[in-house]
Amino acid sequence: MNMNLKTIPLALTLTMSCFATAQAQPLFANLYKQQYGYTPACIACHRDGGGSVLNSYGEQFKKAGESAAAFKAVADKDSDGDGFANAVEALAKANPGRKDSTPKDKGQWLDVSSLIPKEVQDQFPTVKEYLPRDAMLTEQDISRAKSMGATLSNADINTIYIPLVDRKPAGTGLIFQAEFKGKPFFLMMTTDRNLNITKVAPVNTRQVEAAAKATVYKIFEGVALDKLPEAKGDDLNAAITQAVKKAGTLVFVRLKSA
Repeated sequence: MNMNLKTIPLALTLTMSCFATAQAQPLFANLYKQQYGYTPACIACHRDGGGSVLNSYGEQFKKAGESAAAFKAVADKDSDGDGFANAVEALAKANPGRKDSTPKDKGQWLDVSSLIPKEVQDQFPTVKEYLPRDAMLTEQDISRAKSMGATLSNADINTIYIPLVDRKPAGTGLIFQAEFKGKPFFLMMTTDRNLNITKVAPVNTRQVEAAAKATVYKIFEGVALDKLPEAKGDDLNAAITQAVKKAGTLVFVRLKSA
C-alpha cells in the first residue's frame, strides 16, 4: 500500500540533525539524548547551527572521539567559559557550547527556531509547526534505494523536517552532505507535499567554494524524488547530482511505504 506525505502521524516529537565538518551527524543528537535525556539543537556544537563552524564544545567533543565516551571525556571541561562545567549545563538543559546559556538562564536554544534549521524555515515562512522525522534506514530501505539507483548506508541517516499547516504536512526539508575531491559541503533540499522538489541550494560551501555558484541546482526543481537523475561524470555538477539523488531517495523511501 502506498503512503504519501498526508498519512504521516502528526505526533510533534522534536528531533534534529547536526552537521560536523566531515559528515552529517544525527548520531551526535542521538548520543546526546542517550546521555542527557533530551535532544539538543545544532548550536550545542556549532556556532550558527548545522553545517557551520564548530564551537569550542563541538571541537572538544570531536577531539575526544565523537562517541558516547566523548561526553564523559569533556564533562568536567567548561567549553564556553561561562563558569559551569559542560555536564552541569547539559543536565540543566543549558547549552554547553554557548556562553549566553547557563543553568541560571538557559535562553531559548531549545525552541523551534533553534531546532529547525534556519535555511529550512526560510523556505516555509508562514509555518509555525514542524514534524522532524528521523530517517533511520532499514535493510528494506537500503534495498529499495538501490533499486532506484541510489546507494544508501547508515552514514546517510538524517532528519527530515516536515512543515505543518493546519496540522497537515505541507512539504519536506532536508540538509545533507555532498562531497567533491574529498572535501565536504552542505546542501538543502525542499519539496512540496507530493514530494516534488521545490528547491535545492547550497548552505555551507566553505570547503568547496565553487559549489556556491554551481549551475546545476535549477534542474532539480519540479522533479519527483523517485525520478531524480543519476550522476554522470566526475565534475562538481556530478557530485551535486549524486548527493541530491541520494538525499531525495532517502526521503522517498522513508516517507513512502512499499
